[in-house]
Amino acid sequence: MAGKNVVSIGILSFQGDYARHDAMFRAIGARTVAVRSVANIACLDGLVIPGGESTTIGMLIERFGLLEPIRAAEIPVFGTCAGAILCARTIRESEQLTLGLIDVTIERNAYGRQVDSFEADIASHELGSPAVRGVFIRAPIIRATGSDVEVLAHYEDHPVLVRSSRCLCATFHPELTDDTRVHELFLSMVTQRCACYTNASIGASSSESTTQ
Repeated sequence: MAGKNVVSIGILSFQGDYARHDAMFRAIGARTVAVRSVANIACLDGLVIPGGESTTIGMLIERFGLLEPIRAAEIPVFGTCAGAILCARTIRESEQLTLGLIDVTIERNAYGRQVDSFEADIASHELGSPAVRGVFIRAPIIRATGSDVEVLAHYEDHPVLVRSSRCLCATFHPELTDDTRVHELFLSMVTQRCACYTNASIGASSSESTTQ
């Protein structure tokens, strides 16, 4: 855990909506770090890959040598819109870079162009009432999910919020509303991992002390 009491959330800050994510996580009590280099990765408890242009963000991830460090970091990752595309294992009809962090097949710009962007209420048992307002901007569609992926919300029968042991992915932009519940959900994933890591470390230390 990066800090004693406050988790450290890295936000990939090359392009896209990173400033809105930063404000959202700060509002719910997390420390944030702008991630633009490999050196930033080691201090993180979780990482956000924001919306934007997935091909541009992917190109910059590769150019700045972040591809393998992100894959190897074993920290929770939150991807929104373009970030969800980059987290996916498979991008339909595309050869662009993917981190392959969550077992979903996703299709880019599946609802149409910028002019076809829309908002909709998204119901989720995980998030409770009222419904989350989903902002879909040139949004992707998740076409298939693996057996280890939990679907937390749908829109028109398509998964729009999914979770695995490591990743939370939204095909919409929760950072463009005042509703913090999706960010709080990711923060809970991060804090749970930190608690498990701390407990494991304490257990290992106690075991070593007993055997000495």
